[in-house]
Amino acid sequence: MIINTGCRTDIPAYYSEWFFNRIREEYVLVRNPYREDQVLKYCLTPDVVDVICFCTKNPEPMLKQLDRISAFRQFWFVTINPYGRDIEPNVPEKSRVMSSLKSLSEKLVPRAVSWRYDPIFITEKYSTEFHIEYFRRAAAELKDYVNSCVVSFIDLYAKTKRNFPGVKEVSQTQQEELIRAFSHIGRENGILVRTCCENPEFQKYGVDVSGCMTQRVIEEATGCTLNVPRSKKPARAQCSCLLGCDIGAYNTCGHACVYCYANYDRRTVLENMRLHNPKSPLLIGGLRPGDRITPVKQESYIDSQINIFEL
Repeated sequence: MIINTGCRTDIPAYYSEWFFNRIREEYVLVRNPYREDQVLKYCLTPDVVDVICFCTKNPEPMLKQLDRISAFRQFWFVTINPYGRDIEPNVPEKSRVMSSLKSLSEKLVPRAVSWRYDPIFITEKYSTEFHIEYFRRAAAELKDYVNSCVVSFIDLYAKTKRNFPGVKEVSQTQQEELIRAFSHIGRENGILVRTCCENPEFQKYGVDVSGCMTQRVIEEATGCTLNVPRSKKPARAQCSCLLGCDIGAYNTCGHACVYCYANYDRRTVLENMRLHNPKSPLLIGGLRPGDRITPVKQESYIDSQINIFEL
């Protein structure tokens, strides 16, 4: 099975000690965000966890301890956007994040690390020209360390509109201009541009529109073949990405990005972070009276056939 860590929060940046404690104790508890008395229990051992997927804006806190998860296959997304502290207040300097991405790629392999450039929005400061020029410079610097880059345009969730007043959707004309340019720059640098839940017609510009975490993407990143049961439906109707089994929690990411869909407000995040205990099996707080713990049925999806990277 696949364990995800990055759809709800940034575990490598803020909760690496907790994560490694969970690996050491070989299990994790996850509270259902929509039914808080329901707690899922996942086993964290290589015999049933085929891949651990990370999504982070700062992998640095985990770099020196990667050997502690060397028994697991890994797939990392590292987000590097062009925005300043007006948009991403607590994200480290981009040069530092790029350096961390390079170190991560060197410790693993480039196919196991993907660059994310999202979400894209347009303002007077962050114009289409600004995005294209930044993408060009970043791609030239990262070309030897990643094979792919996922780009997407901002979605105006209710949380996003409340925390980022005045933000607008990117027009179709602007999207076409950016995708065309990004695809060309990507080809020049050997980086495949992918989109997820975007216009499928972008395929005509040479981008992969099938999604960011599909079975094929994960297989290519890890070098293994997966037999995912048909019963394991994608988490979203718009794509075939395998996003379930996330061990994070909403309202816990300290980056405070104004476009974030996973944080309700800063006050809630700070309160939750205060309740975090690195020794707890739950990311936030502990078990409560009335909690019902349900062990998740887990099985390996790995196909026993030889993978293409072993030939």
